[in-house]
Amino acid sequence: MPRPTPSPFVRALAALKGALAELNVSWYLFGAQAALIYGSSRATADLDLTVHLGQVTSRQLAAHLRSWGFRLRFKNVKFVDQTRVLPVVHETTDIAADLVIAGPGLEQLFLERSVQRKVGSVVLPVARLEDIVAMKVLAGRAKDRDDIVDILCANLKGVDLSLIRSTLFQLEEALDQDDLLRAFESMLAEAERRVTSKVSGTGARAKKRTKKPKRPSGR
Repeated sequence: MPRPTPSPFVRALAALKGALAELNVSWYLFGAQAALIYGSSRATADLDLTVHLGQVTSRQLAAHLRSWGFRLRFKNVKFVDQTRVLPVVHETTDIAADLVIAGPGLEQLFLERSVQRKVGSVVLPVARLEDIVAMKVLAGRAKDRDDIVDILCANLKGVDLSLIRSTLFQLEEALDQDDLLRAFESMLAEAERRVTSKVSGTGARAKKRTKKPKRPSGR
């Protein structure tokens, strides 16, 4: 029986994995594709990676990616120096990818805490669930809130809440903000309400199905 053809995302990820392995640089997947792995239901059209270049320059990275079938989405190479983001597209699949050049601090910590996960036929490094949640709390968009609630609903029993709170506290200190922890607690409460409601509804339906019918009264 022939093997199924890998999806465009898997093919693009395989090419990125091969290119970055040849350069011997560390990296991890984050963003919406990583959120899907952990239980988000939102579809996405691109890939987000964080790359720790070490001694490799961003220009060397861009040139090497071209040899693996990627092209820059912006011709101005200074864009990478100004934003620390290398935007490319995989020409075979037309999948876009943003490669974020890692800096010191939390990005390095997220890299060290990344875990190996299988996406299709490709095993690759993915940011830890708790770090995905922290990143999305910081992003703060409506779609990020939806992703967080989905992820928490799917992983409420196993998620390390103390790690998320600790990371958000570090972010608040670094960015002089005081709203990240409060926003997370609101999303956590929403996820807990949804899970409780789902469990209660399932229990009520099961009880209704097993309820014995009353005997007809004799006359």
